[in-house]
Amino acid sequence: MAKEIRTVYGEALVKYGKENKNIVVLDADVCGSTKTCLFRDAFPERFFNVGIAEANMTAIAAGLATVGKIPFANTFAAFLTTLGLLPSRAYGSYDKLPIKLMGAYGGMSDAFDGPTHHALEDIAIMRSLPNFKVYVAGDATSTDWLVKHALEDPSPMYIRLSRNAFVDLYDAQTVFEDGKGNVIKDGSDATVVACGYMVGSSLEAAKLLEAEGVSVRVVDMFSIKPIDSELLLSCARETGAIITAEEHSIVGGLGAAVAEVLSEANAKVPLGRVGTLDRHAETGPYPKLIEKYGLSPKAIAAKVRGTIKKKG
Repeated sequence: MAKEIRTVYGEALVKYGKENKNIVVLDADVCGSTKTCLFRDAFPERFFNVGIAEANMTAIAAGLATVGKIPFANTFAAFLTTLGLLPSRAYGSYDKLPIKLMGAYGGMSDAFDGPTHHALEDIAIMRSLPNFKVYVAGDATSTDWLVKHALEDPSPMYIRLSRNAFVDLYDAQTVFEDGKGNVIKDGSDATVVACGYMVGSSLEAAKLLEAEGVSVRVVDMFSIKPIDSELLLSCARETGAIITAEEHSIVGGLGAAVAEVLSEANAKVPLGRVGTLDRHAETGPYPKLIEKYGLSPKAIAAKVRGTIKKKG
């Protein structure tokens, strides 16, 4: 059975923390939720609980980066990208310090804590900051790679994680590249470009459509910024329709990033976007929220059908 993304993340910090003594971890008093408690227990001298002080945490991370440390700052994505935004902008974006912002409980995965704790704007916020790279973990293997990549790349980064377990997309031999999406399933009639939890849902949608004779390619666009323009344009040429699927507002997220690539290249293909429709969600069980806000496999399949009909 697949592990929760948050647990995989905590274990990756411990694994790479054994190899690299410059890793330091900061948390805003939610280490039991983010699973940075695993790093705390293994390396207490390199763990800092700053309390419920997200802006201070991000600023402290920047200070640690100036003396050669690789700081991973952790709290719920909704708070990290809002309360922690000003120092992220000043010290990460402007000063280019290698702070690694790890957004736990992305999307609606903090389901029962409601809209104050949901993160449906975080990708839009962070991809707007110059010099920041933005990624979304798609499964356990990609989560582990993202931690490793954060150690090797000196860029400031925002990495969106989740509370939940995701469908396994990759094996241990998978090779990831910065700025490159991965084709998870091939197809010829349309391409669904997804990230995070929605990659697994897109695969389910593709199965539903296969029963109707519709062949769908599924792409995991785990790298939101930089984005894989080359892959997007080849998918547009080869399948003739693009659909994006994200657990995020359609304003400013993956769908917007893909639309920018297609429009700038004058790629004349229909585009459909699956995401939350410029609104906050509510409190409730995670599967029911996914269904209610139009993020289910059936909703993705319906968007694919509608988009294909627009093909010229």
